[in-house]
Amino acid sequence: MHFKVFTLFPELFPGPLKASIIGKALDNELWQCEAINIRDYATDKHRTVDDIVYGGGPGMVMRADVVDAALRAHFQVKKPRTLLYLTPRGTPLKQSRVKELAHCSTIGLLCGRFEGIDQRVIDDWCIEEVSIGDFVLSGGELAAMMLMDSVLRLLPGVIGSPESLDEESFNEDLLEYPQYTRPADWNGMKVPEELISGNHALIRKWRRQQAEKITSLRRPDLWKQYCEKSKGLGKGES
Repeated sequence: MHFKVFTLFPELFPGPLKASIIGKALDNELWQCEAINIRDYATDKHRTVDDIVYGGGPGMVMRADVVDAALRAHFQVKKPRTLLYLTPRGTPLKQSRVKELAHCSTIGLLCGRFEGIDQRVIDDWCIEEVSIGDFVLSGGELAAMMLMDSVLRLLPGVIGSPESLDEESFNEDLLEYPQYTRPADWNGMKVPEELISGNHALIRKWRRQQAEKITSLRRPDLWKQYCEKSKGLGKGES
């Protein structure tokens, strides 16, 4: 998988993605990261990439012509391709979309700064706007890294035990159940009896019940989706 990251701070990449299993996958050439400096495509002597906001207001906006020049230099055509702009106003990134992105060979990530990017280049390139949460960062770089990590760990050969991906949070619209390891009794707190029973059917039932309980308490939006899908499959609510 090839990531093309358009940014004003290319030195930030791959950053923390050089560590752990994602870093090993990078060393093994399972993926590559090309950090592209948008400022290289500015045409004036000061390499200006931003300008004042039409209509007034604080801050500056990244220029459409400069961003367009950077994109054109690295994508031969505007379509088809996968190009995402990390922005708080984007569509929330879901695990279902992450799974779709894991099948792409090349993904372009556009990292904004200042007050954002001129809307015209977003519209002209039909860029997908994506948000990683209801909060604001100084720029899109950290958000891009989070998206990259979420996608890369799904690639074949990255995770040592692919089966572990099957029971993670957001599969089937549920959060993950609690996990335990040794010692079985720590500070007077014991591992649930179901998990040490050796009864696999009982373990699966306990884990499902815990996942449902946690989801209903912490993410009512996911719980609603889960219940609706369960009804559709004839399972009913648990």
